[in-house]
Amino acid sequence: MVFNDIRDIYSAELSNEQFARLGAFINRETGIKMPPDKKIMVQARLKKRLKELSIPSFEAYLAYVFGNNGNHSEIIHVFDAISTNKTDFFREPIHFSFLKDHVLPEFKEKRKGSIFKVWSAACSSGEEPYTLAMCVNEFLGVNPSFDYSIFGTDISTLILKMATNGVFTEERVKPAVPAYLVQKYFMKNRDAIKRTFRIVPELRAKVTFNRLNFMDESYHISSKFDVVFCRNVLIYFDRNIQEAVLQKICRNLKPGGYLFHGHSESLLGMDLPLKNVQPTIFQRI
Repeated sequence: MVFNDIRDIYSAELSNEQFARLGAFINRETGIKMPPDKKIMVQARLKKRLKELSIPSFEAYLAYVFGNNGNHSEIIHVFDAISTNKTDFFREPIHFSFLKDHVLPEFKEKRKGSIFKVWSAACSSGEEPYTLAMCVNEFLGVNPSFDYSIFGTDISTLILKMATNGVFTEERVKPAVPAYLVQKYFMKNRDAIKRTFRIVPELRAKVTFNRLNFMDESYHISSKFDVVFCRNVLIYFDRNIQEAVLQKICRNLKPGGYLFHGHSESLLGMDLPLKNVQPTIFQRI
């Protein structure tokens, strides 16, 4: 299926009916709310796929996505397109201070010889898990017997490829990351025009990434974690889905482990095995 004039692709519009169908599917499969005000954003992002596939209309595109009981490979591209990937290094810095000042010393004292395991749920392009790795690696510098691993998950395969690569623009790195950490944990691109930095191999080796959909019945994660960062993602879900997601996350959080969530989110009234330590920080009972 091809379009004869490149102008066809730019005139393609997602109708209200088509958006409602697509939005209902996205909500059912990912839990992400798709209110009407997201229509223009979804239309703009999916137009890129129409162009790549030489599909002239959204009607034809939806037939391609949903035909033959669903085109799984293209559905992944839909999820990539609708994912919101806003993140920064050292975002909500109070969390990293609490990790450094309270969680890491407590873990070292109580769980000697164990590997400190952290899960960055909804890790986006990698800034959060690499920030966690920098913080824990600094603690390791004065506690050489300490070992750790960082696990990052996201629903977007595209964003996970970026996270795994560990390359960030200068604008993303500076001024968010302190200069001494930039010097220690980033390699500057020799091509000055590109103005990019890459996480050093030693730190990248401590972080692994995998795709995960919060709507899966179980997360098939073999590890239990000492810390889970699940921040600024629950706001995209309805309240009942938020609670169900957190219940599943808690199954992979060790008793005594810590859950960090975003300042725009609330766990108030949820039936969870957690106790509040301070705002946005909870401990597994």
